[in-house]
Amino acid sequence: MSDTTATTKTATPPATKSVGAPSRTERLRRPRTYAVLIGSLLLLVLPFYLDRFWLQAGLFAMAAAIGAIGLNMLTGATGQLSMGHAFFLAVGAYGYCVLAGESGTENGHTLTGLGLPTWLAAILAVLLAGAAGGAFSPIAGRLRGAYLGIATLALIFIGQHVLFNAGSLTGGYNGRSVPPLSLFGFTFDDTELLVAAVPFGSSEKLWYLGLAALLLSALFARGVLRGRPGRAMNAIRDHRIAAGVMGVPVARYRAGVFVLSSMYAGLAGVLLALVFQRTVPEYFGMILSLEYLAMIVIGGLGSVAGAVVGAFFVSLLPQVLTHYSDSLPLVSAPGTGGLAPGEASRYLYGAAVVAVVLFLPGGLARLGLALPRVTRPKRTGVTRPKKTGEKK
Repeated sequence: MSDTTATTKTATPPATKSVGAPSRTERLRRPRTYAVLIGSLLLLVLPFYLDRFWLQAGLFAMAAAIGAIGLNMLTGATGQLSMGHAFFLAVGAYGYCVLAGESGTENGHTLTGLGLPTWLAAILAVLLAGAAGGAFSPIAGRLRGAYLGIATLALIFIGQHVLFNAGSLTGGYNGRSVPPLSLFGFTFDDTELLVAAVPFGSSEKLWYLGLAALLLSALFARGVLRGRPGRAMNAIRDHRIAAGVMGVPVARYRAGVFVLSSMYAGLAGVLLALVFQRTVPEYFGMILSLEYLAMIVIGGLGSVAGAVVGAFFVSLLPQVLTHYSDSLPLVSAPGTGGLAPGEASRYLYGAAVVAVVLFLPGGLARLGLALPRVTRPKRTGVTRPKKTGEKK
């Protein structure tokens, strides 16, 4: 009898679902996803229902959020204290006015303007702010802590002197008007445009431009902070010497982040100029720089969401107090003898800074992490048991 060899089949183990990032379907079912979608839809329809006051307040908050994101990358993520953020906002705002404006006479000043296309002037104004940051970057790359803060504070004094005295560029104390932005043949001015029977003016048109600018700025900063540059920036902030030993070019990263933060401030300055339609030198002072520091501390250092939340809190608070000053206790209109809305707002977000430092070091953006979350149990590598009658 011939020998027969029994062949045995090797049973392959069933594929197990890896434990790690949730699937796309699970991510779409999260409450956070629904909240983002509802919030995005609400922001898109707000110009159809809000009046000009609230639209301008929202645009002002968007511009502040863009500038705060840049400062948070510099101060929160890299640990470089900057007191001169308002200087770079002024460079962006006035750079756009000079590049896009026409030469002429206004308020007794002979103004200089290059008359470039407004979309090109906006891009060049942001690059001009970055160039100003690049000129200061050798100092920023070598100083740190309070020394860098004092050095950047000098930019405020220099900027205020130039803004008030360079009348041909800035218009002096009264400032100069801002040319409306034109993009792809569409002008963001007060010419009414009917959309679904709703008249759209400059504020309504700029609303969507501000949303797009804020979204792109936040996504870019998020990518930077979550990538290799962000890890290097955090290493420099936590331990500068150890970061240098690991091969991180500390001075180069510090200088580069300073330039990037200046460009964010320049973009915020351009948007502010378009919203207010006039630039005034007094606005770009030390108080504005302190407000930006308050934004990132209240919202959360080193976080893009924290910069946005803090910017909306600090920038909208004076607007709300001003709008409802008649019905709020202890707050009255400016010049009536009571507590002015601007002063009351500074007291409130000053108290908010102290409260955040003492009780919520992560800022307002960390409040969402403290809330309980309903999550599904994680899948393990255990295989599903076989049903009765199922082939092996």
